[in-house]
Amino acid sequence: MWQLIAQAQPQGVQNTIDTLARTPISLIVYIAGIATLLRLVLFSYTKAVPTHQRGTGWNIARIANEALDAIVYALVFVFLLIRPFGIQAFTIPTGSMVPTLKINDYIVANKAVYRYSEPVVGDIVVFKPPARGLPDYQKGQDVDYIKRLQGVGGDVVEIKDYVLYRNGKAIAEPYVHYTRQTGNSSEFVDIPKTDAPRWDFKLVKHKGEYWPVLYNENSLNDFGTVPPEYVAADPNEQEQLRAAQPVAIPPGFFLMIGDNRNNSFDGRFWGLVERKSIIGRAEFIWFPFSRWGSVR
Repeated sequence: MWQLIAQAQPQGVQNTIDTLARTPISLIVYIAGIATLLRLVLFSYTKAVPTHQRGTGWNIARIANEALDAIVYALVFVFLLIRPFGIQAFTIPTGSMVPTLKINDYIVANKAVYRYSEPVVGDIVVFKPPARGLPDYQKGQDVDYIKRLQGVGGDVVEIKDYVLYRNGKAIAEPYVHYTRQTGNSSEFVDIPKTDAPRWDFKLVKHKGEYWPVLYNENSLNDFGTVPPEYVAADPNEQEQLRAAQPVAIPPGFFLMIGDNRNNSFDGRFWGLVERKSIIGRAEFIWFPFSRWGSVR
């Protein structure tokens, strides 16, 4: 069963940190402004009180002033400098990257690295999906996905008989697993790849656009999770797509695919990601502590 397992989007109480990390800049500026005004009032008060009159009220005002000072510096440093240009925390609510990333892993993404370098094949990337990559219930929402980069501009990527080929060369993928969910929706167990549906993949040029094509001997882009833009209802059009030769990814675009190969809603379904939509590279898992380590 193909599932919508793609996002690095917060869900539930356990995602408080990620929710805080997404606080709008406008709100941060507003809070920092209010804190600054309060600090100025308290500072003026504490300076105006003569030394011999400084009692409990003065001490409370001084402590509050110092706390507000710390809050302002923290807001400016973390939310206006570090978050936009440095790093950001995310949580993983779904299993598209199992076992590399598991549900409820907390990760840190490096947002600075792609400011001075280009994403490379093998990177685990946080990005904004194209609109067609969002299910209906998430349309218009601020959603981030996390996947492994499998193709850059100029690459021809295919999947045939469970094997990924890049520019005609079979790629060893030790990180790829085929799984099924247990009774606990957050747990996945490995299954033989031959027990998973076999869907070959290629990117083709069709109607002047780049179409992702998932197919086997009986079907082609005809299951519910394929966006309607890429559904070919006409049998003749399906035959054209089946016969079409794979094409290279155009410059400035990227192909993202999940490691949990049969449980990932990714570029095989909805196509390519633009360079401007890339947020950062996943660097390490920081919680739970038993999972602490780099992400590769």
